[in-house]
Parts: sequence; structure tokens; C-alpha cells
Amino acid sequence: MAKLRMKFIKEEQAAWISHLDLMRTFQRCFLRAGLTVKHSQGFHPHPLMSILLPLSVGQSSVCELLDFETVEDVDTEALIRSMNEGMPVGIRVLECYDVTRPVRELKVLHARVEFEYDGGVPADAQEKLRELFSRESIIIQKRTKRKAMADVDIRPMLEEVLFAEEEDKLILTVRVQAQDPGLNPALLATAVEKELPELKPDFVRVRRLALLDGAGAEFR
Repeated sequence: MAKLRMKFIKEEQAAWISHLDLMRTFQRCFLRAGLTVKHSQGFHPHPLMSILLPLSVGQSSVCELLDFETVEDVDTEALIRSMNEGMPVGIRVLECYDVTRPVRELKVLHARVEFEYDGGVPADAQEKLRELFSRESIIIQKRTKRKAMADVDIRPMLEEVLFAEEEDKLILTVRVQAQDPGLNPALLATAVEKELPELKPDFVRVRRLALLDGAGAEFR
């Protein structure tokens, strides 16, 4: 019996796979690999597996983590090879190892956010956005777990924003609070739309780059 953590990539068309469909994909791949995942007890047993910080649909990542428990000991290298043979295009397992750190030690999300503008990046966009994200408070409306809309100050959850331009894109490299509470980097575009509507991007792409602990080291 083992409790394992699997690191994987989710990109390209796989970015549009929902969380529930992704979980079903992993369950099917585990079955094809001959792996028996431990199940919960009770009238409705379910596989003991979970994705840390599930991605929003449409976002990509090079650092997703899946925790699961197995009934038998596992050859992790063989499991990785078998999983990758059956995965959809855009999903690839990178590592599989014993869980040694609790999820509560995951503190920071490092991501790349692309603001795309059909007519080119507006003049002075970097300066205006730098001022916006430097404010003491940035209030937006965010949907709560109860599906209601509520005012939320995202500024305390925003640790760092760096800017660069690339063709018709404004690139934001950000570090945000990962949980309790966490900030979805896509909500930065919501703040721009509310506070600087003239700089609202025509399209937003989010790509996770790393999951970090409180010291800024990779969370594994």
C-alpha cells in the first residue's frame, strides 16, 4: 500500500477537459495500467484520489499534482510509462513519488497570464496596470462557494506581477496566494475590466508554471 503524488502537464486541447472528466481519465488510465486504487468505505465507495488546486477550464499547466492511494506497491517508472501510453494529447505524466508533504504547505502559485489585444497592446498599458496592481486594495466581484457574488479584495493575495510585451500580447508573470484563500490569476483580467475598462484584453490565457511553498521552493 502506498500514498503517491503524480506530477503532470495539462496543455493544448487538454486544457479544455473539465476537472471531472480529467479525474475519469486518470481512473481509466490507472485501470489500463493494472493499478488498483484504494477506495473509500461505505455505501458509495469512490477512488481515493484528488487533484491539488484543480485548474479552471481553458487554463494550462506544467505542474499539476494528483494524490492517490494504492492497494499494492508500485513501480513508479513503469506506471509513468504505462499512463503516458494511454493519455489524451496534451496530458503527460512527468513524475510519481511518495507523498512527504501535506497540502497545507502549498502556499504560492506561479503563473504566466497573457492579455491578448486584437489591435495591439494599448499605449501606456504597462504603466497603468503596474499602478493598478500596486494599489493597497483591489475590489472585484467573485463567485463564492455558495454560487453567490461577493466583493473580494484580491490585493492581499497578489504577491508579485512582472510585465513584458510580445507582439499583440501583454505578458504578466505573477505569483499569487494558492489557497486559504487562493487567487485564480484569470481574475486579474476581471480587475482590469472593472478599474481600467479601456485596457480590457480581448482574450486571456493562463498557464501555471510552478507550485511553491512558503519559502518560495517547489512544492512536491
